[in-house]
Amino acid sequence: GQTLVIFIHLFFVQSLMVAKAKEELEQEILLKEEEKQKYLAEKSPSLNISGLSLAQLQDLCRELHSKIDVVDEERYDIEAKVMLNTREIKDLNIKVLDLRGKFKRPNLRRVRVSADAILRSLLGSKHKVSMDLRANLKSVKKEDTEKKRPVEDSDWRKNVEAMSGMEGRKKMFDAAKGSAQ
Repeated sequence: GQTLVIFIHLFFVQSLMVAKAKEELEQEILLKEEEKQKYLAEKSPSLNISGLSLAQLQDLCRELHSKIDVVDEERYDIEAKVMLNTREIKDLNIKVLDLRGKFKRPNLRRVRVSADAILRSLLGSKHKVSMDLRANLKSVKKEDTEKKRPVEDSDWRKNVEAMSGMEGRKKMFDAAKGSAQ
């Protein structure tokens, strides 16, 4: 029962709002028509051609033609500006759509591709590339690497002190000369 009363009140309020909006719209149309008539009365007063001679009528026609030409030029300029603005608006809308990214990117599926297949697709099918990296490696034994690098238990400061100064540089130079021969 109460919801029905509320519904009727809402319907009544809505119908009042629609009637008020209709009334305001009609008033707005009448105001615009009045403004139009006022503007036309200002800009184009009624012509009084009674009692004019032929020369005066011709002068009046020339004056009206010159006014028509001026108005026509203004109209053409305004139309050109409107067309330019419309074109700019279209271009800007296109840029906005491009920047916004109107096209949704599809979800990409993960595909397992071997390194050989990737290189073949990049380099073309003419090139046969093998991605077996271990095949090109040299085999090195652990024992060989440990033998090559002797562990020095001596203090590193003694070595630096021995090599500093001219004597140390001479020793290094002589050592380098001896190994080159």
